[in-house]
Amino acid sequence: MATTARIMLVDDEGIALKRLRRILEKQGYLVSSYTHPAGALKRMKNTPYDLVVTDMKMPGMDGMELMIAIKTRFPAIDVILMTGYASIDNAIEATREGAFHYLQKPFTPEQFLEVVENALNRQRLRTQAAQVKDDTECSLSPPVIIGNSPKIRDIQTLIHQIAPTDCSVLISGDSGTGKELVARSIHLTSTRSRGPFVAVNCGAFTETLLASELFGHEKGAFTGAVKTRAGLLETANMGTVFLDEIGEMPHSMQVQLLRVLQEGELVRVGGTRAIPVDIRVLSATAKDLKDEVGSGGFRKDMYYRINVVNIHLPALHKRSEDIPLLAYHILDCLNRKGLKQIRAISSRAMSLLKGYAFPGNVRELENILERAVAISQSNEIRACDLPADLEALELHTYQRPEKDMMTLAELERDYIAHLLNINHNAKTRTAQILGIDRASLWRKIKKFGLES
Repeated sequence: MATTARIMLVDDEGIALKRLRRILEKQGYLVSSYTHPAGALKRMKNTPYDLVVTDMKMPGMDGMELMIAIKTRFPAIDVILMTGYASIDNAIEATREGAFHYLQKPFTPEQFLEVVENALNRQRLRTQAAQVKDDTECSLSPPVIIGNSPKIRDIQTLIHQIAPTDCSVLISGDSGTGKELVARSIHLTSTRSRGPFVAVNCGAFTETLLASELFGHEKGAFTGAVKTRAGLLETANMGTVFLDEIGEMPHSMQVQLLRVLQEGELVRVGGTRAIPVDIRVLSATAKDLKDEVGSGGFRKDMYYRINVVNIHLPALHKRSEDIPLLAYHILDCLNRKGLKQIRAISSRAMSLLKGYAFPGNVRELENILERAVAISQSNEIRACDLPADLEALELHTYQRPEKDMMTLAELERDYIAHLLNINHNAKTRTAQILGIDRASLWRKIKKFGLES
């Protein structure tokens, strides 16, 4: 799970500072705010920050001086400068000194968040690129696709078959199903396993920033391009690029990427020289790209180029028989963090997990179990450690007003209908939750007229 970004705000105007802090905290960021630049700089010695946002005009040390001091001591930290007195000269000077963005007041919360999110996204990618070489030199075990259901076993077999090849793979499935995990598994069992694995979320950037991140840029290519920088496609040379949410990639970018895939070379933004690259491309999407091609939302030639092999990951509710195995695997991972040692999941808690539809898929299961471990008061996860709405979802379909009380047979019928519904009519899964065999379930289905 992604770590929440830590952001420092510096502005001598207290009202403006509180407003910006509220905007960021609503998005889940960890925010520290300071009215004095010197105090902020001192705090940075002991607390790591991912981003600094500072006003330009302040008494004593101004925003430019603060940024230079930060970049001198902590060059990896990006700085956003805010000002109500913008000028072209100041903007050029700020970007030359290393500012990520020069934000002119007044601005809307949406504009502010867009700049912040772009800065954090670029930093994540740079961190990943810097760690690529070290990561691939470690002794890595391939990621494990957890599950014994027929669909997962088929996927495991397919990964084993295609990993040694260099074919492009399109991994499709809902959010949270584990598309990046599949991509990493393919990479680490391939002939490129000693090369870098670089992941890029195509939906996280504006078109201009995505072009710069993927292809790199030459010095002077645009305002703020104070030096030449290799893009992530170059960084991934002799390795694998994972393009997540490729359905969000603009048409113009698809054309440029298609050239890289066809010709094995790229041109940096602002450059003219073709640079050879040897990469394997794995892509992922939560969209139906075939429909997108039909509606004009995605290029047909690009679709066929990236979709040599398709791996579709089923939603968790469609492989609910894997939930116990997944739950204990996640629990084991949480135990290894050393915060607590939870040894078991009670039968009641497991029943609730198995009866839940998990719209957020495996990622939601991870979240639920991490919360349960955090609040558990014993060495096992119990029903009371799970979110209350899990139990409410199990009960709500057969609750009725007191004036219309149900007979035991009606209660049984509604509960079976509820389980069939959330398990998408999977008889074996429903029978397991009820604690009866499949034949007994069929008799009850016929008895209550639930065949449809």
